[in-house]
Amino acid sequence: MQVLIVEDEPKIAQLIRRGLIEEHYAVDIAYDGHEAIEKFETNEYDCIVLDWLLPGQDGLAVCQTIRRKNVTVPILMLTAKGDISDKVAALDSGADDYLTKPFSFNELTARIRALLRRGNKADPAILTVDDLELNPATRRAVRAGHEISLTAREYALLEYLMRNKNIALSKTQILDHVWDYSYDGFSNIVETYIRYLRKKLQISPESRELIHTVRGHGYIIKGNGHV
Repeated sequence: MQVLIVEDEPKIAQLIRRGLIEEHYAVDIAYDGHEAIEKFETNEYDCIVLDWLLPGQDGLAVCQTIRRKNVTVPILMLTAKGDISDKVAALDSGADDYLTKPFSFNELTARIRALLRRGNKADPAILTVDDLELNPATRRAVRAGHEISLTAREYALLEYLMRNKNIALSKTQILDHVWDYSYDGFSNIVETYIRYLRKKLQISPESRELIHTVRGHGYIIKGNGHV
């Protein structure tokens, strides 16, 4: 899951970023309204955490710009303003939820999870592909009764594949959703992590291959042994 944090205070932005990375999200940061719009227009996000008071365009203007483009990405507004009239203004601008500073990180992540569930009502509570199950609430992966230990990045990659099962995903799409915008690592990172996942999902010699290569494009996860 890819989250955009729009926050002009670097310390707060980095604290939120580190916490969300620990929760297995891929995170980008924009420090003003103009940068937020620029990143929004060039990337696909699953959620936006948007501060109200920003240099350039404020949070309300950013929110209105996004909604004018008829985009339904969940937006959580952050602000030190606590009056009911401020909350009404935020929601009327297109925000889906509103959190007043100071806030607990646990509440922030709970609200993000709620927004993501709301935006994906068709998604089941447990993601399944063949005999593989993934529980996003507990981040527990089980195949044929065997629990699979995953690193944070392996989990993020598997969750993205499973939320898009039977859909061929390009390497660029995978990079955009599983790694950060500023990622500048080695070019075959997707192939490397796909290899890690395939090895971990092969719990026995009889285990069916679930992650398939789509030549010249990327990867797809599907069950029943069909390629």
